[in-house]
Amino acid sequence: MTTTADPNLMPVAAVSAPMVRHRRHLPSWARIFLGGGALWIAAVVITFVTGNVNLIPTIILVGAFLVPVAFVTYAFQRADGILTPQKIFSAFLYGGVMGVLGASVLEAAFVHNTSIHGFLVVGLIEEGVKLLVLWLMARRLGRYTVRDGLVLGATVGFGFAAFESAGYAFQALFTQPGGLSLLNVVETEILRGVLTPFGHGLWTAIAGAALFAVAARRGGIRLRSKLVLGAYLLVAVLHALWDAAGLAAAWLTLHLTGSAMQRYDARNGVGITATTGQVRLDAVLGVVLPALDPLIGLAVVAAVIVRVRRQERAAASIAG
Repeated sequence: MTTTADPNLMPVAAVSAPMVRHRRHLPSWARIFLGGGALWIAAVVITFVTGNVNLIPTIILVGAFLVPVAFVTYAFQRADGILTPQKIFSAFLYGGVMGVLGASVLEAAFVHNTSIHGFLVVGLIEEGVKLLVLWLMARRLGRYTVRDGLVLGATVGFGFAAFESAGYAFQALFTQPGGLSLLNVVETEILRGVLTPFGHGLWTAIAGAALFAVAARRGGIRLRSKLVLGAYLLVAVLHALWDAAGLAAAWLTLHLTGSAMQRYDARNGVGITATTGQVRLDAVLGVVLPALDPLIGLAVVAAVIVRVRRQERAAASIAG
């Protein structure tokens, strides 16, 4: 017995295959960010409602690690294939733990004030510690490319940022006299989460690109190089300018608009009564100066990426 297929009916495979092909999934980094963000918000809301302080470590850890982990996932998906998930995890962990430990010891020994000089020393110490961790993580890689240098450098930097943010959030918990301040923790984590992509990860990515560029030419990882030294000094200065933005804004306001008496009082440690115009200028500079810092860093990274892509296209055309 024969049957005639209905021409209006299509096989299930013919219907489902196009649907599968056209189904779009969020990238891994976006799923991590959105899912982790939802969990963090849930933890914050439940803690406020129930008053269960046992959830505070969850809020601190998820909030501190959410943005760094999402950005590292994004960067890893653009690596050249030499970097493994194990290497990325190790770089993130060592960059965070060794970074904050080394920086804490050195800053306790060499930083004693919050002057411009003190901020510069902090920049040199923290960027130097991260560069040393990056060098340790990169010593036994089989091949070196600038793209991998950007990725591994960013991973070390974001690891440092995650552990540092957790420390600041924990510190914010005790800023309210006579009790714990969960609101300060939340505010601290939101602010640092927004600023995280423009700080440690960006700076160490620049140093990583220089370190791997030298390694690609010499066939091995080397710290002693003019390019590496120049990149290290650049990111240390960017770090110092970021930390000193508030002080720099006040200094510029005073020297651009201050009277002779105000400058004299400032030199002698006497409090200054600012005019309305000076308060406004200080507020504007307090926004502009921190914004210039990441713009410079992003411009450097963008220039590196453009050069890498040109070299990759040239190599592909030669191979083709």
